[in-house]
Amino acid sequence: QVHVVESGGGLVQPGGSARLSCSASDSIFSTYHMGWYRQYPGEHREMVASMRSNGRAYVKEVFRNRFSIARDNSTNTVYLQMNSLKPEDTAAYFCNFYSDTDVHGYWGQGTQVTVSS
Repeated sequence: QVHVVESGGGLVQPGGSARLSCSASDSIFSTYHMGWYRQYPGEHREMVASMRSNGRAYVKEVFRNRFSIARDNSTNTVYLQMNSLKPEDTAAYFCNFYSDTDVHGYWGQGTQVTVSS
């Protein structure tokens, strides 16, 4: 039984911040890598940031000045901190745990972030 759960979405004003959380089961958290993705309606999911199982973080360049990723092993949680949010950040955000031999891995259900006045 593997469970992946995202949370932290909601309505945020332009210029505001949000922190998204993604938690996974003990069975995969320590050995799988994690990626944050976002998806506009009708489009493919776009990778935003990743966190390897050894703690190495990567944020896509276009987000690097505003977004950051962090890992908390005590709670099996990976966070996406989003600052200076813009209306174009409005999207569904998903987390995925994957490994070199389990490429598809496990997906969460997504959490919606809406940036609007």
